[in-house]
Amino acid sequence: MEEDWKPKLEMSFDSVEDAWKFYNDYGGRVGFRVRKQYSHKNKNGIITSYMFVCSEEGLRKPDKQDYKTINPRQETRTNGKAKLNIKNMGGKFMVVDFVEEHNHDLHTRETTPMLPSERKISQIQCQQIDLADDVGLQQRKSFDLISKEVGGSTNLGFTRIDQKNYLRKKRERGMVGGEVSYLLQYFQKKLVEKSNFLSCISNGY
Repeated sequence: MEEDWKPKLEMSFDSVEDAWKFYNDYGGRVGFRVRKQYSHKNKNGIITSYMFVCSEEGLRKPDKQDYKTINPRQETRTNGKAKLNIKNMGGKFMVVDFVEEHNHDLHTRETTPMLPSERKISQIQCQQIDLADDVGLQQRKSFDLISKEVGGSTNLGFTRIDQKNYLRKKRERGMVGGEVSYLLQYFQKKLVEKSNFLSCISNGY
């Protein structure tokens, strides 16, 4: 039923994260991207309210360098008013304002899965990407291979950019882990050397 997935006034959530997931899922069903607009906190740092909006809310701020630009970027926002505003009511977050209307075209069911908020790489797909990367298969070829297994890239659930970002983050984590491991080995070696040096002194060598 519509009430199960559509926001309504006085609907409550246990946390901001729950409210965000609900609105994100709602946006995926309807066909629009969502983003976090702003939050208010009290003096103790506790969130008192939060607003989620359609990604096309507002207008891009004018760039002072625009007059130098020959081909300025196309405006991607439409000053849409769709939003969900929640307020902290004693630990529960209640919907106090909900605007449903959009002033732009919504995505169809076919294109909705490609919205950034809807795309995700599954655990199995991560393993496939890792395996292809380990054997040196080019990213484009591995993407095409995984796409064929599910009947095309439209059924994949992620894009080549998502694949590229996943591998980049994986390598960054590996570099950090490698540096930490190297430092640990270095300090352990120095500790052993110092221990041996002190032992030699105490034995009169």
